[in-house]
Amino acid sequence: MKTLLRSATATLLALGALGATVAAHAEVRARVNIGMVFDNRYHHDHYYPAPGYVAPVVPYGAVIVGSGPSRYWFHGGVWYQPYGPRYRVVLPPVGVVIPLLPPAYVTVTFGGVPYYYANGVYYRAVPEGYMVATPPPDAAPAPAQVLVQQAPPPPAPKAEPVIYPRNGQSAEQLETDRRECNRWATTQPSAQADASVFNRAVEACMDGRGYTLK
Repeated sequence: MKTLLRSATATLLALGALGATVAAHAEVRARVNIGMVFDNRYHHDHYYPAPGYVAPVVPYGAVIVGSGPSRYWFHGGVWYQPYGPRYRVVLPPVGVVIPLLPPAYVTVTFGGVPYYYANGVYYRAVPEGYMVATPPPDAAPAPAQVLVQQAPPPPAPKAEPVIYPRNGQSAEQLETDRRECNRWATTQPSAQADASVFNRAVEACMDGRGYTLK
């Protein structure tokens, strides 16, 4: 009987060890397949979804940049473009201008010129805001991307407002007013750190210029 009990106990222990091993491997696979990366260039030390990661929605408060097929959604240093009914993380093309920098960025200087770095992208200050720039020749090499744990699912996005020109403004005038309102919104307190503050400022500015946003 004692021999039988020892045999049964050994079998249960072996099965438990096997289960733990399988669970550990499953956890590793889950962590590898999610697509978050750690960016430590210039001690930036932030996590981002990797380029190519597909999200069901864009985060609430994302800023819309560009129009038509060149339209992007920008939030927290991450760029998104439509990918079927979802949104794929992409790298922005050089020359695209955003009205405000992401909350987390690193200021670096090359040849006496300041650059702002976040999530693999360099920005330069321009009159309209901050332009995606070509990496400087002396830029630090990109760190190896290490896939880590999953980010929490993003909240449902706020629908893009429909802009109605109450005074019959032309499409060209609308774009001009929107650019100027974007520029003005960046001067408002906390707008650089909170996209929702920036968006509310843009809406207030557009309303004051004769547009209804719904």
